[in-house]
Amino acid sequence: MTSIASLTCWYRAYPWYFPYFLHSCSFNPSIDFYIITDNVEEIKNKPQNVKIVFKTLHEIKILASEKLGFTVNIDYPYKLCDFKPAYGFLFHFWGFSDLDIVFGSIRTFMTERILKQYDVISSHYHYITGSFCLFRNKEYVNRLFMKSKDYKMVLSDPTHFCFDECNFLFKELEKGTSILEIHNPIESMTYVVKKEEKESHLKAFFDFVIIEGLPGNIEWERGILIYKQLFEVMFYHLNQFKTSCSRQRTLKSIPLKYSFTRTKIIDK
Repeated sequence: MTSIASLTCWYRAYPWYFPYFLHSCSFNPSIDFYIITDNVEEIKNKPQNVKIVFKTLHEIKILASEKLGFTVNIDYPYKLCDFKPAYGFLFHFWGFSDLDIVFGSIRTFMTERILKQYDVISSHYHYITGSFCLFRNKEYVNRLFMKSKDYKMVLSDPTHFCFDECNFLFKELEKGTSILEIHNPIESMTYVVKKEEKESHLKAFFDFVIIEGLPGNIEWERGILIYKQLFEVMFYHLNQFKTSCSRQRTLKSIPLKYSFTRTKIIDK
């Protein structure tokens, strides 16, 4: 079985939804989840496949500056989103993710056929997704972010450019317009991957296996995530739900079955 490792950097107290993330990871035992953090608080019920790596933000800044050969800017944690495409080059882990996620069955979607055939695997049809994306662990792919003419500027400027995804061109790309045809302020990772794919330098797989926003009608049961009682999905990205949820509290244990409405989690 092809190994999968996903990396997340986190620099503050763990959020209220963190136990849901951990619980869903435990139902994907063949996948390793690495969290780089300076948070030393004890994590209860941490699955064995979730690995904690302690590094301060300053240590990452020094490491990145030394490896890249120029001074980078990581003055605040959210700026690390722009560094996600460089994680393979910096840390030698490959694949990045976030903590505001509840996973279903990852290998149902990340099959051996897909893992062996493609170099870059995105969980959205139109662009590279910062919430979950996989990259083949080889030198060319590890340095892929350097194909952007803007990468030095992006990584040394304090501004957040959404470099890991598409430089905020979500609406345009969801209309079906190619990022190679849009006037783009910077060459984001979506631009780089699409360009390299067009020139036959790599194979990329874009598919829609993610639920975002506040659709409701999402059920998780023993590692399986179902939308509208019909469609199995790989993960639910809590990017909006985490702030709109009326039940923002950390639970001691997560049930084996629960569902998401638009505003709350209902235990079954």
